[in-house]
Amino acid sequence: MTGLLETPYGTRDFLPREAAAKRAVEQKIFKLFASFGYDEVVTPTMEYLETLTTSSGRAQEPHLFKMFDRNNRTLALRHEMTTPIARLVVSRLKDSPTPIKLSYNTNVFRFRTNQPGRQCEFYQAGVELIGISNAFADAEVILLAAQALNVAGLENFKICLGQVDFAGGLMANLPSDVQNEVKSAIERHDIVALDNLNVDDALKLIPTLQGGKEILSAAQSIANNERSRRAIDNLTEIYRLLEVYGVADKITFDLGLIRDFEYYTGMVFEAYSPGVGYSLAGGGRYDNMLSDFGAARAATGFALGIERILDARKFQNVAEDLQTKDFYLSYAKGFEDAAIKRAAQLRAADKVVEVSLTPQTKSDAEKSCAEKNCVELIYLQ
Repeated sequence: MTGLLETPYGTRDFLPREAAAKRAVEQKIFKLFASFGYDEVVTPTMEYLETLTTSSGRAQEPHLFKMFDRNNRTLALRHEMTTPIARLVVSRLKDSPTPIKLSYNTNVFRFRTNQPGRQCEFYQAGVELIGISNAFADAEVILLAAQALNVAGLENFKICLGQVDFAGGLMANLPSDVQNEVKSAIERHDIVALDNLNVDDALKLIPTLQGGKEILSAAQSIANNERSRRAIDNLTEIYRLLEVYGVADKITFDLGLIRDFEYYTGMVFEAYSPGVGYSLAGGGRYDNMLSDFGAARAATGFALGIERILDARKFQNVAEDLQTKDFYLSYAKGFEDAAIKRAAQLRAADKVVEVSLTPQTKSDAEKSCAEKNCVELIYLQ
């Protein structure tokens, strides 16, 4: 009997107060996305397994929740939204003019160890900007991430910005097995492991390239190939645009940030807030993904973790966005019809009205008004 009252591993309930806070944050973020011209899309909760495990998503297969349809084809719950949107763009929006600017707000599923900030079902909001390959597009995406965190109520956060081609250029001539060791060490910021590898000193310096815009000069000085130099030029231009946008104070550079090296093709970023031991948002440029669906197009975007933002709000003591009701309407016995008509009038005037379902004394109605978080009592007698 106890199992009937439990939620599955890695899932959770949102009680009314929590759900209201979640919805308020989502609405503010979505209003921001719309103000930049991003149109909402909604895709199926499940996709065919082969859709979600193209070359760029194959590593995620062990983390997918799978099932079979009646034709014995394997389905999986979506583990993120970029892949379904890539499918949608290539199949349904292939004739749309570029740039294609899309947004989403939904739940996604990923099987993983249940620990703080890591649920099996979690909520994401984000944008995908398809069809433009320049620093201006990347800067807009980073700006949107910063402003989304801001409208969600967070003031204290940093966005760590990197560029995968910087490391990619420095290790281009290494054997594939050594490249994998280097990537792993860079992802862990493991300086000791890098020192023990027989690689160029420039690669060993990558984990130390963290800080303000002075890092760009330091990185350019050790870039010994055109690919790495272009990567730093790209970051320099993105940063210049972020200065124009007025959010450069939120940016810190980390050239050891490479996220999924096989997935991203240019700038990458993650957002962090004090007290929260995991990223609040992440994204970057992924120009190769749409080619998996037969139509190569430039693309950049990011996703925000809604529950993670809610956690960060608690650490920063952000006041809850309580959704109060305008009126609690109660009545003495015999005034039921009058209560129905009065409530209808108020709702027609765009007021939120909760009507008592049984007659009450005025003192009981006053108590209910407070308990129901209503601003004002209307009592008919």
